[in-house]
Amino acid sequence: MAVIFPSRRVRKTPFTPGVEAAGVKGYTVYNHMLLPVVFDSVEADAAHLKQHVQVWDVSAERQVSLKGPDALRLMKLISPRDMDRMADDQCYYVPTVDHNGGMLNDPVAVKLAQDHYWLSLADGDLLQFVLGLAIARGLDVAIEEPDVSPLAVQGPKADELMARVFGDAVRDIRFFRYKKLPFMGRDMVVARSGWSKQGGFEIYVEGSENGMPLWDALFEAGADLNVRAGCPNTIERIESGLLSYGSDMRRDNTPYECGLGKFCNSPEDYIGKAALADQARSGPRRQIRPLVINGEIPPCTGSWPLLAQGRQVGQVASAVFSPEFDVNVAIGMVDRSHWDAGTVMEIETEGGRRTATVQEKFWR
Repeated sequence: MAVIFPSRRVRKTPFTPGVEAAGVKGYTVYNHMLLPVVFDSVEADAAHLKQHVQVWDVSAERQVSLKGPDALRLMKLISPRDMDRMADDQCYYVPTVDHNGGMLNDPVAVKLAQDHYWLSLADGDLLQFVLGLAIARGLDVAIEEPDVSPLAVQGPKADELMARVFGDAVRDIRFFRYKKLPFMGRDMVVARSGWSKQGGFEIYVEGSENGMPLWDALFEAGADLNVRAGCPNTIERIESGLLSYGSDMRRDNTPYECGLGKFCNSPEDYIGKAALADQARSGPRRQIRPLVINGEIPPCTGSWPLLAQGRQVGQVASAVFSPEFDVNVAIGMVDRSHWDAGTVMEIETEGGRRTATVQEKFWR
């Protein structure tokens, strides 16, 4: 079987030695970096995540650092979210859009100071876009990718494991808030966040040299908690309705189409505001919906057209069998004419046509 050859363009992470020792079975490339996608099996990994605790190497969520007098001004340009409401210890989900209102990325912003933010990226080269804006507008802000590698601790036992390593202060961290907590003499940003609905934290590890010491400390502290290496899980995240940028949504989708309209509340003249004005008033012509697909389905490696009377009325880019709910769960971008719960459509998969039914809500 062919393998991905590591290079300066496809980088290993500070946690790669631990990931490989844990028996990783597959990677994808995400922000030019290795991202684990399976350890035991997708099904077994999901079941373990829902019962115990996992440590995820999510270093591929690269950071873009914005620091300087105009950092906040730049943040207000790139996102439709109102940045003035952001507290000093808060993390913000900040859709970023182009001049047409199309999604460029959906990072989590971490406010380190009034003049300093990190953008924790989904898969996409947002740094160049932000840098180009800063240069074109003559903004006084330094933009770089710092040596910061997120490590996620996810699952129902995450609080207990994190308290053993960072102290009971982690238990008091509110959702999408953070504290700076010491580890081996160095403060680390610890946020209650992560790409699962099972609860947990993301640790922003500054300095690659601190990666494996933290990895080892978590596994040593969690031996009796059945801690395992894990990764963002396809089954759990589709059940939870967690969207994947590049799959469920792309640049040809707006925040309103992605169900992110509540984050379009900025009073500023951000890039793309005029283009989004009509959808702000009237709503989008298509939108993300949960779906159930009947019958056996092959792996969804691209996108599957949704059809009504031979006409395409949407597409599905994420679908998988859920052992817990005993159905094929899916996320689709569906036209307004067919997005009501209970609507049945045909779906064209590599394994042949199936039927897909719009659901009232996601499973979690």
